This record gives sequence, structure tokens and C-alpha cells, in this order.
Amino acid sequence: MAELVVAFDVPSGREALALARRLPGLRWAKLGPGLYVREGPALAREFLARGLRVFLDLKWHDIPSTVAGAVAAARELGVAMASVHCLGGADMLAAAAQAAGEVALVGVTVLTSHDGAGLGQVLGRGVPDVSCEAERLARLAVRAGLRGVVASGAELALLRNALGPAPWIVVPGIRSAADPADDQARTIAPQDAVRGGATHLVVGRPITRAADPGGVYQRLVECL
Repeated sequence: MAELVVAFDVPSGREALALARRLPGLRWAKLGPGLYVREGPALAREFLARGLRVFLDLKWHDIPSTVAGAVAAARELGVAMASVHCLGGADMLAAAAQAAGEVALVGVTVLTSHDGAGLGQVLGRGVPDVSCEAERLARLAVRAGLRGVVASGAELALLRNALGPAPWIVVPGIRSAADPADDQARTIAPQDAVRGGATHLVVGRPITRAADPGGVYQRLVECL
């Protein structure tokens, strides 16, 4: 069964904890760069003390020793999942995997804000098919020993077929038909993500901006 991960992309730790209290049955909390820079590991510890699993989504991308040190620190903190960027390369991914211990390390393939043109600017070459790049990076991550990958719903079916049943596929950009896409170039409905083989669905703004976040959360849980 897929898991629902709430992205706490809110301005402060106080607001994050207040939101968490409005989400009955919450199991996973994702901390991204903005909130983590403001609040640091103290907020992660607060979530952990409440029995939540924490996804530390900092997308590390640096030299192997630096990333391995960051992953080791995440392991000591007690988070359940953390992310690195696959574009860091095979050596970086392998060093991160060796440092991960019990932390489920996932590799970000292609950001959901990128389309073919945007990714082509990053890579310095034409990208006729974003899915092919996502598959290439996903295979690199799994070969390096990561627990799974982060990918958009547009590549989900392809990656599940390519990677087999075991690796985690964490899917952000979850949107219902009524939700605005915001800055997500590639989105997917929650039901389609589940059918496509996602193990974790990451939802942020559709919950955090809702007048009734608890109600939205419950409806999403029912989709799982």
C-alpha cells in the first residue's frame, strides 16, 4: 500500500506543528530546505517525538565525502528517509548509500518543475524525452545501492517497469483535476500514482493551502 507524505512547506516550525495537529493519522512529514534552514534539526526531532516518520528532502548534490557526511548526520538524527540528487554521479551516490545505514535513501531523478527544454539547459544538450533521462538516472541510483528514487508521475510506469517491484518510487507533483499545477510541470492524480506503482505520494500545497487541510488529507488517504 502506498504511503502519503505531507510536505510541510510552511513559513515556520510553529505553523508546521499546528498543521500536523490538524491531520489525523499523519504518518510521514517531509522537511524541505526552506523550513529546515529556518528551524534546523529541532523540528525534525519534534516530529520524531510525535511518532512521525521524517523525510529529510534536502537533495544533496556535492562531492562524495561531503554528501556521505550529510547522510550520516541524517542517520544520527533518526530520519526515515532522505534524498540526494542523482546528477551528483555514481561515486557520490555510492558514498551516500554506504553512509545511509537504516535511512531509506532516494535519488532525485528529474525535478518535476523541469520539462524537456529546462532539462536540456541543465545538461547542455537536447532532451527529446525526459522519461529516458529519468530512467537512466534511476538505474544509476539503484545500481549505487539507494533504496529508491524520486520521480514525477509522468515517468512512473516506465520506471516501475524498468526497476522492478522492489525499489521505492517517491512521487511529488500530486494534483487532483481541481488543483492548480503551481510550478509543477509534470503532475499526476493520486489514484493514477497508486495504480502506476508509486510507494510514496508527496503532497504539499493542496493540503497546506486548503481551508480544511484535515479534510483534504483524509480524502487523499482514501485514494490509497
